[in-house]
Amino acid sequence: MVTTSGRVPVSDVQVPAARLRRPSWRDSRLLIGVLIVLVSVVAGARVMALADDTVPVFAAATTLPSGHVLAAGDVRVVRVRLGAGAAPYLSAGAGLAKGLVLARPVGAGELLPVAALGAPGSMTRRPVSVPLPAPLPVGLQPGMSVDLWSSAKETGDGASGYKPPVRIATGAEVYAVQQSGAGLAVATGDSVQVLLEEGEVRAVLDALANGAKVALVPAPGGVPVSPPAEAAG
Repeated sequence: MVTTSGRVPVSDVQVPAARLRRPSWRDSRLLIGVLIVLVSVVAGARVMALADDTVPVFAAATTLPSGHVLAAGDVRVVRVRLGAGAAPYLSAGAGLAKGLVLARPVGAGELLPVAALGAPGSMTRRPVSVPLPAPLPVGLQPGMSVDLWSSAKETGDGASGYKPPVRIATGAEVYAVQQSGAGLAVATGDSVQVLLEEGEVRAVLDALANGAKVALVPAPGGVPVSPPAEAAG
């Protein structure tokens, strides 16, 4: 409609609709947004890496007795949060050195203490094999603490019995358990190697040589295991 003045009313003017354009890689705002996201991801990863305070240390893969020479299959690497307390344990950062010997038993899963390691020849105790009648005590395994008792034969004319038992070794450590078979049918052939000091070695060998009955009695407590450190999740 045209007014008397010859002008077209503003309401009648047709204005073309603005079209939305797809964002282009040339759009500076899009490039800035992508750059901000990348910087955030990198910074976050860096912060997480710096926050990781775990360290790799060796732990026993199974129960290991004193005198055992460590091999790669005896240990596994675990990452734990120890902070300043990492020094007492064997670091796995440089691998497992050859020839390390355990000076005390280490339980399965226990972190390997540096104080429990020694050099070959540093052990003063010696393994002695003691034959025992079957069945062996339930749960007997390397690392356990046991006492040895001996009942000597009666001497003299017509004597056929045994004297009251006496303890010939206290707190001896089981080094190895050797079983000839399994089941109730097995009556003989089992033996246990125990680590003994020099004086105990003499007493045990004397008892065995003179036909005494030797019994093995496990001490309460089983295998000593240190409390586990906080492992990384």
